[in-house]
Amino acid sequence: MSRPLLQLALDHTSLDAALQTTETLKPHVDIIEAGTILCISQGIRVVRHLRERCPDHIIVADLKVADAGETLAKQAFDAGANWMTVICAAPLATVERAHDIAQQYQGEIQIELFGRWTLNDAETWRDIGVKQAIYHRGRDAQASGQTWSKDDLNAMTSLAELGIELSITGGITPADLALFRDIPVRAFIAGRALSDAVDPPAVAADFHQHICSIWG
Repeated sequence: MSRPLLQLALDHTSLDAALQTTETLKPHVDIIEAGTILCISQGIRVVRHLRERCPDHIIVADLKVADAGETLAKQAFDAGANWMTVICAAPLATVERAHDIAQQYQGEIQIELFGRWTLNDAETWRDIGVKQAIYHRGRDAQASGQTWSKDDLNAMTSLAELGIELSITGGITPADLALFRDIPVRAFIAGRALSDAVDPPAVAADFHQHICSIWG
């Protein structure tokens, strides 16, 4: 089982604030994500700025695409993204078109798992060629007190058994990581836990320490 990567999710509304956080944390993370809130607030130019400042990082455009897969994928990958998210409720044609464009740029699509989806859906995405999914506990769910459950872990295991590479997000802290020790996680995604910390590099180091202690 390979060691999970650490992904920084930039969910700022200000480009300047996002870039400041990036400068602080880019030596301490593996992946940098232009979050949905940031992309809506500032546009696809965010991805270009991140690519210019972080040429060696994986850059994610978290657009949660639901339609116009070809058009939005062209914009994201042309701006320098390596990965782009498509919401699980998107029509199959949207997933296919986004995936086709991603392949042209040697990029990848990630299916964002929100709400209702099935393992049959996951098999279909896999058969199209999509390799990645994001298991997401939403911001509103966190605020309402929803915690990680046995059902969540069982679903993650089932997805992994299908060959889907999982990133996990939703209020993740270093102390949470042990919950997922039996899951082959591609990346842990942290937003406010990193960007809002008093000492962001120290928190990133704590993430890496826990990852190394659990996954070796």
